Amino acid sequence: MKKTINIKKLTVTAIFAALAVVGSLFSFPVFGAKCAPVQHLVNILCAVLVGPWYGLAAAFIASLIRNLLGLGSLLAFPGSMCGALLAGLLYKYGKKLPFAYVGELFGTAVIGGMLSFPVAKFFMGNETAAIFTFVIPFLISSAGGTIIAVVITLALKGAGVLKKMQDSLEK
Repeated sequence: MKKTINIKKLTVTAIFAALAVVGSLFSFPVFGAKCAPVQHLVNILCAVLVGPWYGLAAAFIASLIRNLLGLGSLLAFPGSMCGALLAGLLYKYGKKLPFAYVGELFGTAVIGGMLSFPVAKFFMGNETAAIFTFVIPFLISSAGGTIIAVVITLALKGAGVLKKMQDSLEK
């Protein structure tokens, strides 16, 4: 059976990517990394609403646009994309909100933080970067976005809106 593109999910993905770009205006530096908590909020919302692959696409598009506009660095790619993908996969198979939260935190901070080392060293010329250099800054950024996402997703779930949103995107 041939799969079709879900226009609703594609539209929501584009909106989330745009939100992440605009949200990057609210960023702060932490130990050499530019932390943008809105990106991590978007990663979790994508994981819960559109799934891992659309979430990965939103993170990639947001990172690309942020870099083209000078609002981010190359470190946005591994950080946001690993968090979005792992949050989406864990939520897809675990079907519980805490899986998305943990996926975002671990994917961004640990996996994305460690994958940022070669990006920083070889593409950005950062000779002082080490394998764990970006783990703590990415954890701080991801934790901020995750806390905001917890508040929003639990409020949506409590109001019964989250399930309706998920159902409307599956049609």
